[in-house]
Amino acid sequence: MPSLIPFHNTYRCTGEAGEQAEDLVLVHGWGLHAIVFDDIVPALLEDFRVTVVDLPGMGQSPLPNDEYTLDFLADRIASVMPQRAHVLGWSLGGLVALNLAQRHAERVASVVTVATTPRFTRADDWPRAMRPEILRTFAEVCEEDFEGTLVRFLALNCKDSENMREDVARLKEILYFCGLPARRALIEGLVILADTDLRAALSALSQPLLMVFGERDNIVPVTLVDDIRPLLNEHGETAVIERVSHVPFLSAPERFSAVVLDFYRRHGIVADAADG
Repeated sequence: MPSLIPFHNTYRCTGEAGEQAEDLVLVHGWGLHAIVFDDIVPALLEDFRVTVVDLPGMGQSPLPNDEYTLDFLADRIASVMPQRAHVLGWSLGGLVALNLAQRHAERVASVVTVATTPRFTRADDWPRAMRPEILRTFAEVCEEDFEGTLVRFLALNCKDSENMREDVARLKEILYFCGLPARRALIEGLVILADTDLRAALSALSQPLLMVFGERDNIVPVTLVDDIRPLLNEHGETAVIERVSHVPFLSAPERFSAVVLDFYRRHGIVADAADG
């Protein structure tokens, strides 16, 4: 029996490309849903047809009985995305995007990750990442108080951002808009964040790749950029947005959109403004 279909929605390009616009798929992070991207969708629609997807068990997507793994999440996105598309993923969604680019390489034209690292937790050869016990503690507490855990994690997402209070308030509003996510999706999503290591896979990607980081991120420390850059091949690049934390597209949507669209222009994916 096929897995339940994730919620998804596609919006038409509003720019000159119209029906000829290329497709862009947005994949959100842990505990939230596609509405988190609302502030940047209008800018992206000027050049793309945009599809948003809620990960299984989050937002409006049902939670199938399948094993909740990174491969499963990537395959669920592949089941509803256009035949060929650019993919932008935030945090957990960035891991999904990278995995999708490996498992379904012929369908992914480029990848942008936001506040994503190929390995979220610290190791002997990866000392600048988050301490593993932080995610373990969230998973343990999530079993008893998953709503409270979600709210605390949202606060960590925004910590030290220049607009921290406003960002936390916005994320809380978004969190409750579609109802709380499924407990199993949260707990097993934390396991994915804690256990995934895609470092060896980065250099194998054939698609153009941009990895965007927040200067004040407390989940993916900006110092990791120095460890990530040597893992990238000629198709990969990084960008750091100043004065923002783990949710740069929420804290600074105009600056974030400018960085991403500049990447697409450099690779000929969208037309240069001067050519319009």
